[in-house]
Amino acid sequence: MLIADKKTMSLGLFLGLTFLGVLVLIFSPVWGQGKNGLKFSDRLFNSLAKGSAYFIPEVTGNLKKFENQQLVVSVKMKDAGEAASAWKVLSKTAPNTTMQGVVLKVQTPMAPLLGAALRDADSMYFNKGREIGQRYGMDEQKAMESWYGALKGASKALQKGSRNNIEQSNIIEEVMTKAIEPAYNFYKIPAEKISQRAWLVTGMLLFYILYTLWWGFAIYFLCEGFGLSMSKAKTKREV
Repeated sequence: MLIADKKTMSLGLFLGLTFLGVLVLIFSPVWGQGKNGLKFSDRLFNSLAKGSAYFIPEVTGNLKKFENQQLVVSVKMKDAGEAASAWKVLSKTAPNTTMQGVVLKVQTPMAPLLGAALRDADSMYFNKGREIGQRYGMDEQKAMESWYGALKGASKALQKGSRNNIEQSNIIEEVMTKAIEPAYNFYKIPAEKISQRAWLVTGMLLFYILYTLWWGFAIYFLCEGFGLSMSKAKTKREV
């Protein structure tokens, strides 16, 4: 092996070995509760994402427009099991809901029904799934899946109707996307605000940039040590 420049080769080896040493440390389970660095950072950014996804009070305020409206819709579920679970959830707030095979026929004041969905989403968001389980006598995640499936079917059915039905469909979609989905997807993850972790997040982003440059310079100095140059070749002059 030919080494053109021992000084730059030594520097490149030092940077490369220390880079790998830090990489081993990142993958070691020493970052709290037996997590490695990747799991720790993933958990942190999920918590920050959850902290910025709490729209339930806003959606609750949007229900005022529908306080005097009735929801009258037939919802087709995928199978009898899903229909039974959805009926169990809906009938707590809409007792007139009936089930015929895989079809749920719902006729109820709209605002209280969606308000119940938001209440359950709020419990889910704050990791109080036991409250939901006690309300319906089923697993909390299954209950939220039933809400989502029933509301999705109701929204699709309403989209085929009048302009008033389109407005009802839109508010249902808002409940689904801004309340149920975040609450379900981030269940059991603590919510944190970016302001609470500003220094940590800034430090992690700076470390990511420096760590990338760290490896880049290691490769650069190793190449220099071997005499591999990336400089532009001199222009050959014609005689």
